[in-house]
Amino acid sequence: MEKITSHNETLLNSNSDMDKRDLRRRDFLKYAGASAATLAILGMSSCKKDHDDGMDNGGKGMYFGSGDIAILNYAYALEQLEAAFYIQLVNNPYSGMTDMEKSFFTDIRDHEIAHREFFKVALGAKAISSLEFNLAGVNFSSRETVLATAKTFEDLGVSAYNGAGWLIKDVNYLLLAGKIVSVEARHAAWVRDMIDNGSFANQEVVDSNGLDLAKSPSVVLSAAAPFIKSKIDVSDLPTY
Repeated sequence: MEKITSHNETLLNSNSDMDKRDLRRRDFLKYAGASAATLAILGMSSCKKDHDDGMDNGGKGMYFGSGDIAILNYAYALEQLEAAFYIQLVNNPYSGMTDMEKSFFTDIRDHEIAHREFFKVALGAKAISSLEFNLAGVNFSSRETVLATAKTFEDLGVSAYNGAGWLIKDVNYLLLAGKIVSVEARHAAWVRDMIDNGSFANQEVVDSNGLDLAKSPSVVLSAAAPFIKSKIDVSDLPTY
């Protein structure tokens, strides 16, 4: 009896620790969302500067512009994609999705929508239109597929911001991008932890110097291309 009692106490303590860890994770995402909302409010004025980039798409597709405007539209396109994915996921949860998972995915959805709308308002007339996406290949009824796709999008988003940072000329835009990528990194860490606890900073996403990976806009858009139905013109988007 003593052994059974001891074992049960161990299980109760373990479950309590898991509940506390889940609560800390949820608070982590909640505060990240609050930061995103604050960012949208505080950053609006700094992003409403006039630029002379033309919006003629030349018949090639949706024109992103050039310079910093092109980079902001690039980020806007990625945020649109992530928002579309999480909206569909929350509306069509996979079988067996726990309340905790749905709460977390709902938080992430709201963050991505906030990011999307921030870029739309900040860019104003320079913003590209809403893009159409192809998510038909994602099996939303499969937890494994959903988490794998979420990991792909989150890792891609973090590497995209990291890779575009040094291309941004306006320090105000750079500051805003830095704040947003910190939220995206939290998303990526949580998703990776759901797949494999402790994998949020493994060699897939961290280089030999311990830094998050950075990818050029051309590499990122190439990876995202299968999910984007709309024709886009990124001919003047800074890249390397």
